[in-house]
Amino acid sequence: MNGPTGLVVSAASRLPSANSATTTMTNTASIFLPTGSIRVVPGTPPDKTDPPFPWVGLITLAAAVFLSVTSEMLPTGLLPEMSRSLNVAESQIGLLVSWFAFTVVLTSAPVAIWTRRFPRHGLIIVVLIIFAVSNILTAIAPTYELVVAARVLGGVAHGLFWSVVGAYAGHLVPKAQIGRAVSITVAGGTLAFVFGVPLGTMGGHLLGWRLSFVLLAGLMLVGAVLVWKFLPPVARYSTGAPASASGKTGKKATGPRDATVSAVVLICFITGITMIGHYSFYTYITPFLLDGLGVDLSLLAPLLFAYGVAGAVGLLLVGTVFGPRPSLGLILGLAVSALSVTLLAVFTATLPVAIAAFVLWGMAFGTLPPLLQTRMLHAASPQIRDTASAFYTTAFNAGIGGGALLGAVLLDSVGLEAVPFVYVGLLLVALVLVIVTDRLTHRRSRA
Repeated sequence: MNGPTGLVVSAASRLPSANSATTTMTNTASIFLPTGSIRVVPGTPPDKTDPPFPWVGLITLAAAVFLSVTSEMLPTGLLPEMSRSLNVAESQIGLLVSWFAFTVVLTSAPVAIWTRRFPRHGLIIVVLIIFAVSNILTAIAPTYELVVAARVLGGVAHGLFWSVVGAYAGHLVPKAQIGRAVSITVAGGTLAFVFGVPLGTMGGHLLGWRLSFVLLAGLMLVGAVLVWKFLPPVARYSTGAPASASGKTGKKATGPRDATVSAVVLICFITGITMIGHYSFYTYITPFLLDGLGVDLSLLAPLLFAYGVAGAVGLLLVGTVFGPRPSLGLILGLAVSALSVTLLAVFTATLPVAIAAFVLWGMAFGTLPPLLQTRMLHAASPQIRDTASAFYTTAFNAGIGGGALLGAVLLDSVGLEAVPFVYVGLLLVALVLVIVTDRLTHRRSRA
């Protein structure tokens, strides 16, 4: 969450890729890559034979995404425990997600530019170490204010992480395999909701919330070692001035701006609206399940687990069904999310219907982050892919932070029961934008 993880999970990908009619879990190619740096040079014609699909590298990247999203979203499962321990309202604990996300919004683009000359591979390792420090500081913080400070540190790392990781998968594979590669990478975010957040929640209930953050810090260090060992380096793109025809860089570009910028901006806008709606509700899903539906505390972790599993099913649908049909996938994902959240809000007194709607929501939303990210990577030219990923991360996390903030305001003003209906309204706005832009694009392609 992500992303920006979701349940996205974030989730995983499935996009318009010529060869993406394959499932994300099948490939007869060797899983190993050469240990040397993978050169990605704009304008270089593709080889006639595609290189081996980088399973090990992508799975390692997915593991890093799993840890990042778990770190971002863990407070949503520990609202009651952290609220009592720090002597603040649950809405204040929910705002920890906002502090984290708004830090990403404010810092991801400038930090991405500042670090543009650093190796991408090394940056991921450094970021995971910073995540570990942030979680340790969260665990030992005696006051709410110090927890906020620790989360801000994590937010800076998270913004840099996603500005690098968002495009990393696209640099490991040819364009025709981007959808498949992103699906595998974003699967780490989905698994964070399947295992990371539920297990962290369970650990918080049994051992205390502080120990959950300590254990997560330890896993971050393990993840840094795995990235160092198994993730292939890639050649970085400069986010500065593009190269001139003579090959020189550093001079102000005199040609027209990249033609793909408008499409990237629109995708980022739709992403932001969708995430504002989603996290206005999901950030406070624990009190909604406990107080709104009346489920027992012992059922909280299993329900979150079921939601995450449903998100994994949505991810699988992206990789197997909606890869060649990303527009259809987005429309269905938004529409079914709106329907399921409406049922969840209306049938709070009918527990079986509400739980079924909750799981359906998880599956529908699980399709959205990977579809949006893959669509962005396909829309962006290779020259701006890293920068586009930074701005996509900004939009995603602006949605997370804005959603958590909106949810806190609604929770303290009109009550939690109104939040899902606001979410549905924002989903419908995103749905209309997707439909209208798809029709305009179709008309232009026929002109």
